[in-house]
Amino acid sequence: MTVPAPFASNCPNCGAPIRFQWAQAVQTTCAYCLAVLVRRDLDLSLIGKQADFPQTGSPIQLGTEGSWRGQSFQVVGRIAYQWTRGRWNEWHCRMGEGHSAWLSDAQLEYAMTVEADPQRPLPDVRAVKVGELFTWNDITYEVASLTAASYLGTEGELPFTTVGRGEGLFVDLMNEQGFLATIDSADFPPTLYLGEYVDFTALSFKNLREFERW
Repeated sequence: MTVPAPFASNCPNCGAPIRFQWAQAVQTTCAYCLAVLVRRDLDLSLIGKQADFPQTGSPIQLGTEGSWRGQSFQVVGRIAYQWTRGRWNEWHCRMGEGHSAWLSDAQLEYAMTVEADPQRPLPDVRAVKVGELFTWNDITYEVASLTAASYLGTEGELPFTTVGRGEGLFVDLMNEQGFLATIDSADFPPTLYLGEYVDFTALSFKNLREFERW
């Protein structure tokens, strides 16, 4: 299989150089003017400009590298959400084999997930109840929480566009083996992600953000 070459251009808003590190990326945000840019073939389209993106106290940053399930990955993007108890980050990771994974980073809890084919229609998230059981890929999960969250902004490269993204309901499921499932209704149609909770040290991170007095 031929891997597409990285895409390079200039920001249509400010002229700054834009280079996609991940060839399959669809959207990026200009680091200079915060313009949100969507890649269409060989052109970049300006779809909006976001306010100052909220800083994060996480040690994860764009360019952080790690390893999960025997594969290396690099963090190439971030989406931030806000809910009633704070904020969390969804870091877009480019895996060594070229596909995407997501590193969820919330209140010192970490999880890795990948988009999955549910093989049948997902439940209506508005009707889901805590404690319900669902099975995907022969693994059973129990609904642990329903979280309404607002999209705050993005940085770096994403495999989809965030145009029109506002508030969504997230259904989080888990089981006793530590496996995790999430239904993201901010996507249309809703998307299923499967993975697991992970210890920070187990991901063998490199190039973390440094803080004073570390």
